[in-house]
Amino acid sequence: MFLETLSTLLDSTLATIYMVLVAGLSAFIFGLPIAIALTVTSKGMFYENPVIHKILSSIVTIGRSVPFVILMVAIIPFTRFIVGTSIGTAAAMVPLSVAAIPFFARIVEGKLATINRGLIEAAQAMGSSPMQIIRKVLLPEAIPGIANACTILFVSLTEYSAMAGAVGGSGLGNMAIQYGYYQFNTPVMMQALVTLVALVLFIQFVGDFITRKVSH
Repeated sequence: MFLETLSTLLDSTLATIYMVLVAGLSAFIFGLPIAIALTVTSKGMFYENPVIHKILSSIVTIGRSVPFVILMVAIIPFTRFIVGTSIGTAAAMVPLSVAAIPFFARIVEGKLATINRGLIEAAQAMGSSPMQIIRKVLLPEAIPGIANACTILFVSLTEYSAMAGAVGGSGLGNMAIQYGYYQFNTPVMMQALVTLVALVLFIQFVGDFITRKVSH
């Protein structure tokens, strides 16, 4: 019995880590360009465009405003189209990624907005192109902020993954509900909870360490 529970706990932990990593990578790949686009099209920037900025900002705001549990249910047809099923680890990664992209984009946009505009103006005065400013000024200056945003993202995704487990996903949330709550097995539920908390604390520790290392 102990070995069976330990095996379930290990499998659930690995499933949670896998979901979080894939969704986090998806958020970084798609969310970072959106954040950059929001920044460079804002007022006073070199690609200033109120229409595009407003459209992107509205999409991000709407994406962030939908509760995750509702989002999971609402995009079930899309999830089935992408992975062929609406339950399990693969299915949970789709809504996790969809929720993470606007979340990450908005946080990074805030980090980019704190960069000293004088640095951008100085780069423009030296004849730097917009893409050079993005690559050599905006992104390097924002590295500590982006590292912090990644920490917030992965912590949030770990929490979301637990909710995904409660409604057909896998991972520690599913273990706590299916093998703990539904079977009135409090020790199993507590094991999943403690492991989930430990995972969040580990992510926060590593994220804070990296953020300190890359800070100017």
